[in-house]
Amino acid sequence: MPRLESALEFARQREQELVDRCVELLAIPSISTLPEHRGDVARAAQWLVDELHRVGIERAEVMETPGLPLVYAETPQVSDRPTVLVYGHFDVQPTDPIEEWDSDPFDAALRGEELFARGSSDMKCSLLAFVQAVEALQDGGDLPVNLKFLLEGEEEVGSPSLPDFIREHRDLLRADVAVNCDGETHSPTQPSICYALRGLAYFEIEVHGAKQDLHSGVFGGSLHNPAQALCELLAGMHDKDGRVTLPGFYDAVRPLDDEERAVLARVPLTDGEWRAMTGVPALWGETGYTLVERLGARPTLEVNGLVSGFTGEGAKTVLPAKALAKISMRLVADQNPDDIEGQLRAYLDQHAPETIAWEVRDLGRAPGAITARDSREMRAAQRALHDTFGAEPFFKREGGSVPVVGIMQQELGIDSIITGFRLPNSNMHGPNEKQHVPTLHKGVEAFIRLLLNLADSECT
Repeated sequence: MPRLESALEFARQREQELVDRCVELLAIPSISTLPEHRGDVARAAQWLVDELHRVGIERAEVMETPGLPLVYAETPQVSDRPTVLVYGHFDVQPTDPIEEWDSDPFDAALRGEELFARGSSDMKCSLLAFVQAVEALQDGGDLPVNLKFLLEGEEEVGSPSLPDFIREHRDLLRADVAVNCDGETHSPTQPSICYALRGLAYFEIEVHGAKQDLHSGVFGGSLHNPAQALCELLAGMHDKDGRVTLPGFYDAVRPLDDEERAVLARVPLTDGEWRAMTGVPALWGETGYTLVERLGARPTLEVNGLVSGFTGEGAKTVLPAKALAKISMRLVADQNPDDIEGQLRAYLDQHAPETIAWEVRDLGRAPGAITARDSREMRAAQRALHDTFGAEPFFKREGGSVPVVGIMQQELGIDSIITGFRLPNSNMHGPNEKQHVPTLHKGVEAFIRLLLNLADSECT
């Protein structure tokens, strides 16, 4: 196919240019959770507008929200072509603990085949791979599809402004399918497609005892220590089989049938590999489910942080006045994040002792999502990945949350093809985050093929 070969050759001749552009965007510390970096998030948004203009997309603009800005762009909309809504985000996580980085997180370092920087795998590089695919196809003529871009600067803080923006701009964002670049592939030689994501319900629990910290010798034994009470409550949130004990927690969970369990059994991941990657002595989880099933197809409750009393160096024998925990629930499709707070409160009503007071604060929520594996668009993605990697992609469910996927299903009525090109060992959100560069270049080629396949009425 001359169009395909021309675009692939264009991209292959510009591989270094892609790396250079990644380095430039990665230098912007667009940390959305830290107020002092609001200007950097805005600077990254403008950088992307300029980049989209550079590759020939005339309409590209920064659009303000009540929170941080986003970028909207579109190509000329031709009536007989499918319309693809491209999603990405340009904000990044904080760099803590900074002392564990081997190089400056915002001065990208290429070591061997890996580019180290905050935001490299999540997800600036995959986003720029898509942009280069567009540039390569435009070099040979008109694009085969209509494109709309929705690039946000708040994904790492739960996309608080996105639902209202999408609701208010339904007509602007109307499309046939979405392509979400915020995903990963299994290995440099084995592609994968994510067809389901877990949602999120995130809370802070604070337990109160005395009006102030007290002497643990004088008062110990007469008062219920809030730290102990909170730990007892948290420990009771799982039973001996690893199941969450919040009342009604599993009521809406869609059971796994034999066909889907067979699909997930194809995922080439063993318990031993997971232990080796994480460094734990043994795995843990809900009884009756495999590792892969627990990672994406079952909901979870995790303690993300605990704070109470004196934690500095040396000794200070206090009975703390309060204790705080941050907990998150990863929810599968059909679980409503809005219901989870009520379940949490019901659990605390039932189990919290009268010796302490407690309060719950909502820190964020997002819906889960699941898409059909046999749609025409999904077949187009399968073929694109197969022809790029030379291997048949397998389907998997991801344990993390990308709020926009569920929001687009609910508000726009469209499914998302989730296919990014970070690897599982990319240290996403952690120190020494990295992007495997050869896999990134394969990503450009896969995106080129995907856009051509989406325009091909005979693609099966």
